Parts: sequence; structure tokens; C-alpha cells
Amino acid sequence: MDKSASPERPAAAARAGGESPVFTTRDPNTAAFWDERFRQGFVPWDQTGVPAAFAAFAARTTPRPVLIPGCGSAYEAGWLARAGWTVHAIDFSAHAVATARSRLGPQAALVEQADFFTYRAPFVPGWIYERAFLCALPPARRTDYAARMAELLAPGALLAGFFYFDDSPKGPPFGISRDELEALLGASFELVEESAVTDSLPIFAGRERWMAWRRR
Repeated sequence: MDKSASPERPAAAARAGGESPVFTTRDPNTAAFWDERFRQGFVPWDQTGVPAAFAAFAARTTPRPVLIPGCGSAYEAGWLARAGWTVHAIDFSAHAVATARSRLGPQAALVEQADFFTYRAPFVPGWIYERAFLCALPPARRTDYAARMAELLAPGALLAGFFYFDDSPKGPPFGISRDELEALLGASFELVEESAVTDSLPIFAGRERWMAWRRR
């Protein structure tokens, strides 16, 4: 996800040749890292639609306020809003937010630029949707992630979405082991649902699971 083409080649030429563009920012803790990737159109995590497991889960779940951190292009936010759900989506990257707002059109107000770790939602979430957010964070931020999720979600509320399992230390995406994820979330959440993913993007294929964790 962060392999660079040779510095002599511009991003467009690199993409045409099947290589990744050149990046100057290397710290995924910064908004600049994600801005540069959205600006250059290097978004291999972008589903360009709504994943099947997400749609199936929403169809069998009682509507509740949904927060989507690290929303990227925010396809799911628009889908939920059209289905009558209360939803708000945030992203660290101004370029991601601009992309999402442009795509959403009349629903652009659903998306806001914000830092998840300090953000105050306009409602108490009943579901926080996880989609390539945990794996975008450097491993050192995982305990912050778990603590913030537990803070935002009341007992009975859900942390549900896609979790990426991989043992490579490089990223993003930063994979996690099953044992590490259970240790990370187990104190505050219980796993209530899990299934295979049938429409993974190539970057996640064979290494992600749909999971729903309920706040204890």
C-alpha cells in the first residue's frame, strides 16, 4: 500500500506502468500522509460501493445512530442515509472529505473532517462501523483505538465491520493477529457475530473477517 515508484517517474506514469506513485509523506499518524494518497488517487482500500457483508448486517439490524471513522469516500454513509438511518462520517484527511462530499452531493453534510480520538459526535452512536480504520493506524495507536471505542459506545452498542488479519509488520494496512485483537477488545467488548468476506478488495483478500463486537 505504500510502495514507491522510482523518484524520476511522475505518479501518473507510475500508475500506468503498474507501479505505485511517489510519496513524500511516510507517517500515517499525520493527515498529510492520507491527503497525499487521496490527491494522487492512490486508494486501493476504496470499495467504490457498499460491501455485501455491510449491507446484509444493516438489513438485519435495528436502525440506530452510526458513526463511521476514517470514512474515505463514504459510500456506506450515503447508503445508510438513503435507507433512513442516522449517520455521520469523519476522516482525518481534508482530501478524503472533499472526495466524499463531492460524491455524496446533497448528502455532503454527512461528512466532516475530524480526528477520531478527540471528536465529539452529534449523537451517541449505537454502531461504529469499522472499515479499514484500525488497519490504517500504526500498532502503537491500538490501545488508544480500543479505549476510544469503549468510551464512545454504551453497553449493548456495536463495533461492527471488517477486521484485517496479517502478520506483516509493514503497513498500512497494518494487520493484527486474532489473539491480539481479542486481547485488545475483549475487556470491553464481546464478539457476537463473525463471518467470511466474499467480496474483498485485492489488498485485503483472504485476510479479513466481518465481525460484530458488542459493548459489555
